[in-house]
Amino acid sequence: MTDKTYNVLFLCTGNSARSILAESILNQEGKGRFRAFSAGSYPKGEVNPHALKELAALGYPTTGFSSKSWDVFAGPEAPQMDFIFTVCDSAAGEACPVWLGHPMTAHWGVEDPAAVEGTEIEVQRAFAQAARFLKNRISAFLSLPLSSIDKLALEQHLRQIGKMAGSTTPHGKAS
Repeated sequence: MTDKTYNVLFLCTGNSARSILAESILNQEGKGRFRAFSAGSYPKGEVNPHALKELAALGYPTTGFSSKSWDVFAGPEAPQMDFIFTVCDSAAGEACPVWLGHPMTAHWGVEDPAAVEGTEIEVQRAFAQAARFLKNRISAFLSLPLSSIDKLALEQHLRQIGKMAGSTTPHGKAS
């Protein structure tokens, strides 16, 4: 077992829903072994209130989140990331900044709950489903023996996690 704290960045275009859900879930479930962050290529500027409502319902932290650009994490003063996961298909297809330290990356796409239109119950159900899919991926990630697995095997596992139930495919890429 290592004492290393791994930095993880979740990316989504708007950084208002899925990436915020993942950030909160990993920060709590990672129990200090992981420090999660989130950002977007075109941040909306505010966190979706339905995401915060879902986090509260599941007992996860709901404060301290902001919708911000991924440029915040691309500069020399930013924490060096060990892992970067895209959680929306649009962000997966975009040209990302060059990340210092060459972090491992994978696509963990989940349908956008913020795009769901309908009743309050239908919208909240979409957020609950997205949170469940992300929590399942994060649980699988947390079970990996990071300190003892070789890089090639780890990359394979990270990609497989992205194909778990509820996965989406980046635009322009075949599954």
